[in-house]
Amino acid sequence: MQPQFLHAVQQLIPAERYFDDPLSTLAFGTDASFYRLTPKLVLRVESEQEVIALLKLAGQYQVPLTFRAAGTSLSGQAVTDSVLLVLGENWQQYQIFELGERIRLAPGVIGAQANQWLAPYGRKIGPDPASINSCKIGGIVANNASGMCCGTAQNSFNTLHGMRLVLADGTVLDTEDAASIAAFRQSHAPLLAELSALAQQTCANPELLAKIRHKYRLKNTMGFSLNALTEFSDPIDILSHLMVGSEGCLGFISSVTYQTVPEHPHKASALYVFPDIASCCQAVTLLKDTPVAAVELLDRRSLRSVQHKAGLPAWVATLSEGAAALLIESRAATVPQLERQLAQIQQQLAAFELEQKVDFTREPAVCEQLWAIRKGTFPAVGAVRETGTTVIIEDVTFPLPRLAEGVLALQQLFDCFGYHEAIIFGHALEGNLHFVFTQSFNSAAEIQRYADFMREVAQLVAVEFGGALKAEHGTGRNMAPFVELEWGTEAYQLMWRIKQLLDPQHILNPEVVLSRDSQLHLKHLKALPAADPLVDKCIECGFCEPVCPSRKLTLTPRQRIVAQREISQLQQSGEDSARLTALQQAYQYAGTDTCAACGLCSTACPVGINTGDLTRQLRGRANQRFHGLANFAASKFSVISSLGRAALNIGQLGARMLGAAMPIWHQAMPTAARAFQLPDQPEQGSGLIPVLYFGSCSGRVLGPQQHSQDPRSLAEVSANLLQKAGYQLFQPPKLAQQCCGMPFQSKGQFAAAKQMQQQLHQWLMQHSEQGRIAVFCDSSPCSLTLREALDPSLQLFDSIDFIYDKVLPKLKLNKQAAPLALHISCSAQQLGQGRKLTELAAACTEQLVIPEGISCCGFAGDKGFFLPELNASALSDLARQVSKCSRGVSSSRTCEIGLSRHSGVEYQHLLYLLDELSDAEC
Repeated sequence: MQPQFLHAVQQLIPAERYFDDPLSTLAFGTDASFYRLTPKLVLRVESEQEVIALLKLAGQYQVPLTFRAAGTSLSGQAVTDSVLLVLGENWQQYQIFELGERIRLAPGVIGAQANQWLAPYGRKIGPDPASINSCKIGGIVANNASGMCCGTAQNSFNTLHGMRLVLADGTVLDTEDAASIAAFRQSHAPLLAELSALAQQTCANPELLAKIRHKYRLKNTMGFSLNALTEFSDPIDILSHLMVGSEGCLGFISSVTYQTVPEHPHKASALYVFPDIASCCQAVTLLKDTPVAAVELLDRRSLRSVQHKAGLPAWVATLSEGAAALLIESRAATVPQLERQLAQIQQQLAAFELEQKVDFTREPAVCEQLWAIRKGTFPAVGAVRETGTTVIIEDVTFPLPRLAEGVLALQQLFDCFGYHEAIIFGHALEGNLHFVFTQSFNSAAEIQRYADFMREVAQLVAVEFGGALKAEHGTGRNMAPFVELEWGTEAYQLMWRIKQLLDPQHILNPEVVLSRDSQLHLKHLKALPAADPLVDKCIECGFCEPVCPSRKLTLTPRQRIVAQREISQLQQSGEDSARLTALQQAYQYAGTDTCAACGLCSTACPVGINTGDLTRQLRGRANQRFHGLANFAASKFSVISSLGRAALNIGQLGARMLGAAMPIWHQAMPTAARAFQLPDQPEQGSGLIPVLYFGSCSGRVLGPQQHSQDPRSLAEVSANLLQKAGYQLFQPPKLAQQCCGMPFQSKGQFAAAKQMQQQLHQWLMQHSEQGRIAVFCDSSPCSLTLREALDPSLQLFDSIDFIYDKVLPKLKLNKQAAPLALHISCSAQQLGQGRKLTELAAACTEQLVIPEGISCCGFAGDKGFFLPELNASALSDLARQVSKCSRGVSSSRTCEIGLSRHSGVEYQHLLYLLDELSDAEC
């Protein structure tokens, strides 16, 4: 890479967004595919002007560029060994038009977020990929991703209203701006003339025209979108639609405007199990003309992969070997309309012999359970794969009349090549099947097996059945060698002409979609070496990344695992000691120190990996020399707590005396918690129901901030609130010695944590009369930590659950008019308290504000004190969103410190507000 290019880039991109070190290029260079290329340079871009300047520099110095949004693509279209441009945080803009009929979105918006914005209008975007909670609009459009309900009618190509794009030469075209269009028609008249000529030539070629129309009656993302040439005559429309599905090979998509589609509020689901694949697919053909929203096919191996999941019917395990199932959903604007639709669907299916059936239901819990079958198939294969192998999910389309033949032919190929674990499921209405199998790339023989298998799959799908080798995952590197086989030479050469026209220097994502290398799909295969059993099942999909609080600061869970795999491989091989040292040194801060270890990643991970567990293990190994000190602290915990309160008093005194000269002591720093005396045992004859109060150590040490709206201790507030509902909190002796163990566990001091948990368990059992009396825990992080650590006979209630279930029905709340900010902490999310917290907070205010894009606050116990940049990064967008709020609520004292600091609004436990606004119900 030329020094002049690098120097020019350094003048353009700030150092904090310029990455060329071994750890960053490895971590950012990874996507969800089974290919690995390490970029020489990674740039986090934050504006269209930066993209324009970089495109011009790339053209000047002949440097290939690849664009990356979320990196959830599966076919290798977002990896490079040159320069990778990653979208930063400043690509979140949106604008809604005509009561939700249209929405303009920047490429960095996550798909699910767009749907949240549209939900009040009863609308959504058309594409609904399985990765919608993590993939971004730029990738959705560039891959023409679809999903279970989208079909072809509602994909990006067919719901595109407008686009703002940047060509390889840095020119901007906004198809919704008349001035931009006029300027472009003048500046790029030859290009537009050539596009018009290509369209006319294509439409004048009956054979080619017929092939294109056939291909796009199917779900198809193989090659460029040639239907742009046949469906539009204006070259502006042709150009914008060519960008859809172009995978970053023709230009950069700066924004897109969708025509949205209805999101009907009423839905019902059913599971029909047929004795064989033939009758199953025959039913699909009939369902095509009925009002169904989704029809998912699952073969017997798919069903077998999830048959032992909790909550699934026992009969799933007893189905015959040839059985196949359809998971069906119908949606409607009204209940009567839905009932009419269900009657029509059931009439079509009435004549079929079934092995089993779960009939249509509108019960949310049952529907969720049914869809868990479908959503659990891919993770089920990933969870049982052998360490060192990868999970491959392929994505093909068969013409619907030949769907059954296609399924059987694929199953025969699985058996022929020894992929006995392979499963088939998919979007049956479109003939779109996914098949999942595990593959090792650790030997030449295994790579050859994969090569032979894929050659047969390509011949089967593209030639024998006239289908599509990629329905919705994009061509990428994976299928680039097979584009000509599927499309034929004439259409293939037409695609090359389009590439040459829009990217004449071939600097935009080279070797993706189109390649002259027939072996490209077998090169740069990603190894997945063992790193730690805690994370070895990771498939590097990236679903975890949006919820990670360190994602803007250092690394994400996926990136941490990628780095640990590389470190482990280098340690085992003994190769490149300099690279190993560089990775280890950089990982200490980026990987270990700045990991909040909050566990939210496990809630988004398809196979349930908690990267925080790995971080705690690494901290434990690094902190072995402190085991004795940790055990001593555990044995003297009441003394440590007293020292903590004393330190806070000293700090507050110092802040009053020194003011700005003591910047570490900000306005949100807590005071020392006030002592509040509760009865030490249940009071007889009070008429109140006794509840044992387990006050967290954070609540016992950290009081409200100076000049708080309510300076009372959490214990006092809790007692007062519960008394209104007929409960009496009591606090047995020696509470000061108790702790859930989380402060020790988070630092990898597992022996000390276990010591504290065992001590607490004995204390709770003794004073709750062996579990007879309920225990009230006032902090959601403590409740989460203790959920698996205590005897199930103990009735441990987190404060939110207890208030919602037992106290709220007995209270009269006087709503406030002022806006209220709510933070649902990572521990509360993992406890499943999101709905309860939202409803409790909504009962207190006319205007509830739940900030977008903030999952874990990043305070992480005590990290907010000693590593404040993590907390600041995680909450960087908080102040703007809660600027109209006068107060905020949560359920964790340490979280509230960081939230208050970075919002300018005081946050307290929700119990404070509930106590303030409530009266006992008469």
